[in-house]
Amino acid sequence: MSDKMEARQLGGWLILVGIGIVVSPFKISLLIYNTYPELFNVDIWRTLTSPESAHYNPFWAPFIFTELAINCSLVLGWLVIGYKFFLRRQGFPKWYIGIALFTLVFIFLDALALKLILPDEPLFNKNTGTEFIRSLIMVLIWVPYMLFSTRVKATFVR
Repeated sequence: MSDKMEARQLGGWLILVGIGIVVSPFKISLLIYNTYPELFNVDIWRTLTSPESAHYNPFWAPFIFTELAINCSLVLGWLVIGYKFFLRRQGFPKWYIGIALFTLVFIFLDALALKLILPDEPLFNKNTGTEFIRSLIMVLIWVPYMLFSTRVKATFVR
């Protein structure tokens, strides 16, 4: 097989990218499934959003709805990226870079927003800190790869 034909295949480091693309919508969906039904429980919702409650904050409801909407949008975004990746569409690298950067910024802004609601809590708890570092590493490794890789340039041409 020629070098040009080999570069058009989804191989090499792109296999790792593909695994991440396949796993990401499931991972975010699992987060949604494990987090939001509990928050929308009538008693918990009332505790967070009723002015009579000791845990009330007027920002809880907008925060929860915005976070849920963004996480659902991320699931859809990763599905679009998967489509573009496996069909080797030309726009794939830009979409991938966009969602990688958006995710990093979203995790940080989400932590800041939560800090406004819960000022006594640390900016990053263990899970949020881990996700932020993971996203930062993903951006530092894969964004330059998407921008400068010969394989990426040769593969996503349709």
